[in-house]
Amino acid sequence: MITAIMIINNHGKPRLTKFYNYHNEDTQQKLIRECYQLVSKRTSIMCNFLEGGEQWGKDTKLIYRHYATLYFIFCVDSSESELGILDLIHIFVEALDKCFENVCELDFIFHMDKVHNILEEIVMGGLVLETNLSTIIGTVEEMSRIEKQENPIKTGLQSVMSKKFL
Repeated sequence: MITAIMIINNHGKPRLTKFYNYHNEDTQQKLIRECYQLVSKRTSIMCNFLEGGEQWGKDTKLIYRHYATLYFIFCVDSSESELGILDLIHIFVEALDKCFENVCELDFIFHMDKVHNILEEIVMGGLVLETNLSTIIGTVEEMSRIEKQENPIKTGLQSVMSKKFL
């Protein structure tokens, strides 16, 4: 089972955190800090999975990928396949890239709700729901279309504002 998903930049600032087991805020901060310290020390030629640190316990594995300025870290128990999770990280990044057309760290800051929607299409409750990229993208596009229909004033206002400042 996936116990946590974190996206942390090169400076240790978390851009997305999703815990599937309850931890109080102080514990979450310690876990995030420990993950960053463990992962950021590793070179690019080292393996992308490692044992969880003191905070996580022996049964937890950290599986990560480093893309540009972001670490995508999945914390999983021993029943998960390391290669399967690496593939899942890649699918998540591809979905983000297709939705945001060249995803960058600012997309995580300004479009947090959409990032969470994409993640929830892939993983919910610590279990993998969907790995088909076209299905994920189709569902996210459908959600965006419905959101625009339900909120035409906001959409119209955004288009007017963007034209005004261009």
